[in-house]
Amino acid sequence: MRKLVILGLMALIVVFVFGVARNTVIIGTTDKIRVLDPADAYDYFSCNILQNVLVGLVDYKPGTAELVPALAESWEISDDGLVYTFHIRKDAVFANGNPITAKTLKWSFDRVIKLQGDPAFLLSDVVEKTEAPDDYTFKVYLKHPFSAFLSVLAFTVAYPIDPASHPEDKVFTDAPVASGPYYVYQWVRDVRIVLAANPKYFGPKPKTQMIVINFYENASTLRLALESGQIDVAYRTLDPRDVLALKNDPRFVVYEGESPVIREIVFNVTQEPFTDVRVRKAIAYAVNRQAIVEDVFAGTVKPLYSLVPMGMWSHVDVMPKRDLYTARKLLEEAGYSEDNPLEVDLWYTPSHYGSTEADVAQVLKEAIEETGMVKVTIKYAEWATYIDYFVNGVMGMFLLGWYPDYLDPDDYLWPFLSESGAKSMGAFYKNEWVEEMMLQARRESDMQARSEMYKKVQQYLAEDVPYVPLWQGKQFCVARPYVKGILLEPTQIFRYYLLYIEQ
Repeated sequence: MRKLVILGLMALIVVFVFGVARNTVIIGTTDKIRVLDPADAYDYFSCNILQNVLVGLVDYKPGTAELVPALAESWEISDDGLVYTFHIRKDAVFANGNPITAKTLKWSFDRVIKLQGDPAFLLSDVVEKTEAPDDYTFKVYLKHPFSAFLSVLAFTVAYPIDPASHPEDKVFTDAPVASGPYYVYQWVRDVRIVLAANPKYFGPKPKTQMIVINFYENASTLRLALESGQIDVAYRTLDPRDVLALKNDPRFVVYEGESPVIREIVFNVTQEPFTDVRVRKAIAYAVNRQAIVEDVFAGTVKPLYSLVPMGMWSHVDVMPKRDLYTARKLLEEAGYSEDNPLEVDLWYTPSHYGSTEADVAQVLKEAIEETGMVKVTIKYAEWATYIDYFVNGVMGMFLLGWYPDYLDPDDYLWPFLSESGAKSMGAFYKNEWVEEMMLQARRESDMQARSEMYKKVQQYLAEDVPYVPLWQGKQFCVARPYVKGILLEPTQIFRYYLLYIEQ
């Protein structure tokens, strides 16, 4: 054993000192890992690591939005849409050799619902109970029919973990025992995480034995690491102008893809002055999306006027275009003036979304203050603190982004506007009509009928304004030409196990 450990460390030293090795791809990012427990992971990068080290009942076929079997070889749905019966493959094991059975899935689902971590509502809002009648039959009973339930099961909240290796009654802070293509070989928080191929994985073997992910403070240091040869791939997040410049550099290949990622202002509707819908609407009228798109992102993103992204069925532009006259009128109605201005804080987090975030906050401040009736103070906090602040209602107005859990309009409305979801977003929004309309849409199987319901919800969003959608992003990845297998998917899953070096 000691000999194997020494050889492993020597391999790492070779990678870190000499850079590219044939069986290793080195990735750089400014993103951070918050937690690797599926019961509590609800930020992009934590979930993306889990998507490469764990596996769920179903998965998306790479490069598509098509659901395919994973742990479940097959399944049936009852005629009333309330009971899902999954038949579990018999060759699935964790990296420690422990089998993955229906009992494993029941334990994991029940644990998520019991712990009530950030993403737990995705299951607890709809799951009535689970059963494991035998080792390879897993049954989920729903509270009501839910058309997008299989898509939810492709998200990390539904990935099982090993009951023998993880606590049932609390969130764990280490890496999980792997069931997917890779296992976590080394993790130095905010410095690097190293993934090694999992020999016990039942699926296709990774094309590269080892993935090294180095964490960088900002876009400048990430670009420097790329240009100096310290990393092979830069993914999340380079400055937009760096991306445009690197497109003309023959040393690199820039990959670009459409994205369902959206960005928005969140209002804590229980905190003054944002309890007043006139204040929220005034800010919605004052924001200048075009300035953000052009001045901050150099045209690499698109303005967005709804929570449902462009290109997804049921999307409709509902938010108002910029209108300072209407913004001032609303502020006057709320009791503010140039002599008695509204004073608000605007929060952002400086590294999680890349180096542009401070510029976005500044452009928003200038646009809102152009009303002449608002004074905006910009504040910031690092990501871990930021999450704590918005979950616990500390911040009244702040910037947030959304990466889809599952590709369905429901995932852009229910997590934002349902009572359980909005709490985890920091909006603390509650509206009985909206809740009931979304529940009706969940029960409905006809896409056209669902679409009409979602359009009504979006239109109500424009009247009540718990959020202000700002822009829809694109995906960018910059790599050395010898790195192959990069796939920018509509699901936003970055699959490390497809990467390989061609020399």
